[in-house]
Amino acid sequence: MQYVAMRTFDIRRNLATEQYLMNNDELQLPLMLLYIEKSCVIVGRNQNTIEEIDQKYCREHSVTVTRRLSGGGAMYQDLGNLCFSFIVDANQNKFGDFKTMVAPIVNALHEIGVKGAEVTGRNDIVVDGKKFSGNAMYTRGGKTFSHGTLMLDVDTDEVTRALNVPLDKIKSKGIKSVKSRVTNLRPYLAPEYKNITTEQFRDLLIMRVLGVKSMEEARQHEYQLTAADEEKIDQIEEKYYSNWDWVYGHSPNFTVKRRQHFTSGTIDARILVEKGKIENIKFYGDFFGTDNVQKLEKVLKGCTFDEPQIAAALHDVDLNKYFQGIPRKEVLRLLAD
Repeated sequence: MQYVAMRTFDIRRNLATEQYLMNNDELQLPLMLLYIEKSCVIVGRNQNTIEEIDQKYCREHSVTVTRRLSGGGAMYQDLGNLCFSFIVDANQNKFGDFKTMVAPIVNALHEIGVKGAEVTGRNDIVVDGKKFSGNAMYTRGGKTFSHGTLMLDVDTDEVTRALNVPLDKIKSKGIKSVKSRVTNLRPYLAPEYKNITTEQFRDLLIMRVLGVKSMEEARQHEYQLTAADEEKIDQIEEKYYSNWDWVYGHSPNFTVKRRQHFTSGTIDARILVEKGKIENIKFYGDFFGTDNVQKLEKVLKGCTFDEPQIAAALHDVDLNKYFQGIPRKEVLRLLAD
């Protein structure tokens, strides 16, 4: 396995690098990436950014906001957090199988003292029932990347200040707040690691995942970005992660809002209905899927807004490709009831 340890602390640059490496057919797979960033919020591919964040707070406190390519929910990160990614052959890894994908990280955590770390729910890694890692997945061109967070020493107060977490998500988990669900890893580390920095934490994981005893040995597996690589990464960052339209977009006008939280994610449909027909529809949410939900939106445009017509329009559509793990009948009920 090769790895890349990124040296920038800007989430936009790191995500652009991740995307570039995902599309680079010359690299050997699997590839592991690790990166650290200054205060930021990253929303999922299908989320409504303005409704997910406290925009005023983020602006006043220099919290960078961007959008990633993968689904899932919004995440807050700062310099006390380590991000990791794996890029793998999509044909050899089942989409949505987070447990297998993050196993190298979980095993490494066990080795440095976090014995109780385990994958739970649809995409979380927890210890003592508290989340310290959220993960998301994306597939394209025969490759899948899975990326996640590791809260070593994150300011958890900032999580609740920067994010607007919908009440239905909180209620569905039977808890009072976001803060009560999360924990940092530092208290769980073995005594000799209690005071490590985020950079030292990163290096520990690199050595454990690669099965080597020193960073000198590990660097024999490190991929070094070239000047040509950096130039292409510049273009991706400008086109996506620093682009207002990509990050925020324009929320469409709508006359109907249908939102529901399911075990496998939230679907929030905004529908513009004119003269009984769907003139426009936009799906928001933290759901996962292998296909771009915009394809589904095109199928439904022009459809009569009633249950039989919507069901007929979607008769031959595999909805699991867009809303993985959410039963077909539940999606139809949400849209048409």
